[in-house]
Amino acid sequence: MQVLFYIVGYLSVALVCVLITFYGERKLAAFIQDRLGPMVAGKYGWLQAIADVLKLFQKEEVLHTGIIKPWFQMAPVIVFVAVFAGLAMLPIAPGIIPIESSVGIYFLLAIVSLDVLGIVLAGWGSNSKFSVFGAMRGASQLVSYEIPIGICVLAMVLQVGSLNLAEVSSAQGTGGNQYLFGLQHLGISTANIGGIVNWNIIQYPFSIVLFVVFYIATLAECNRAPFDLPEGESELVSGFHTEYSGFRFALFFLAEYTMMFLLSAVAVVLFLGAGHTPFPNIGSFELAYYTGGTPGTIWHTLLGLFWMLSKTLILTNLQVVIRWTYPRLRADQLVTLCWKYLIPIALAGLLVSALWKVL
Repeated sequence: MQVLFYIVGYLSVALVCVLITFYGERKLAAFIQDRLGPMVAGKYGWLQAIADVLKLFQKEEVLHTGIIKPWFQMAPVIVFVAVFAGLAMLPIAPGIIPIESSVGIYFLLAIVSLDVLGIVLAGWGSNSKFSVFGAMRGASQLVSYEIPIGICVLAMVLQVGSLNLAEVSSAQGTGGNQYLFGLQHLGISTANIGGIVNWNIIQYPFSIVLFVVFYIATLAECNRAPFDLPEGESELVSGFHTEYSGFRFALFFLAEYTMMFLLSAVAVVLFLGAGHTPFPNIGSFELAYYTGGTPGTIWHTLLGLFWMLSKTLILTNLQVVIRWTYPRLRADQLVTLCWKYLIPIALAGLLVSALWKVL
């Protein structure tokens, strides 16, 4: 029963956040392009996302005669399951995590990387040159950008001392042995202050660079502009899902936005304090109590959920702003950015992290 509760609850939260992000993308894109966006379905068009999803689920699935049917039909399911399985390791609120594992972040990165298999199967099974080109681009892109993501995660895990995402989250709250900027010998403890001063991005100043590298790499991992070469509408029609329609296209659609939510949530857990309030507990500054709650209470859990989702949705909507601000990179520029810049910077950050831990 508990497992069923977690499955239904996590899927509901993820789908609601996906719909909010989709609606936000439509409205932000309209604002950037000086137009109104959806205005008919619901007040200010807030029902437009639900209407689009329902429309996709009701559409007829068209299968052309040249497809390799088992691969074609299996690919979106693999992508969808791989992305949603990653949610199992995500501490969505204090004390709420479906599977607490000592290697949680390792499992999350491993299971999410399986979506590469689904993308390759989608391109090959479609038996279309546009789809194959998109799938090959997607595979090379995802495999490349998983390296800086993994290095950034490793650098932060080295500081916290755990692969368990629940422990990474709790280490950024009150209690523990936090010392501002790692200055243990000066006794500048922040253990009972809480708030933003206990977040990893403040505790370890070099992690600001790691956060930027991680965030850029997640854009490529989500196939989001300016790294949307696998879809490349101007040259590949729609890339690896050109031949898809109806329900299976909707699975790709939901998986992409869920991947945005998932990787943004991982960034929040690793760098931005997870579900902890940004307000520190200093003297009689009681706002921290009301915005963080007393640990172990339902109020604390609900506030933790609020802060976790708020930070996550800010990062996902920032991805939307980036999409409608920067032009798409060429394939050679994309590979150059990863191998010549992001990976060396991430490795330098890992070295600094190791020296910081030792010294």
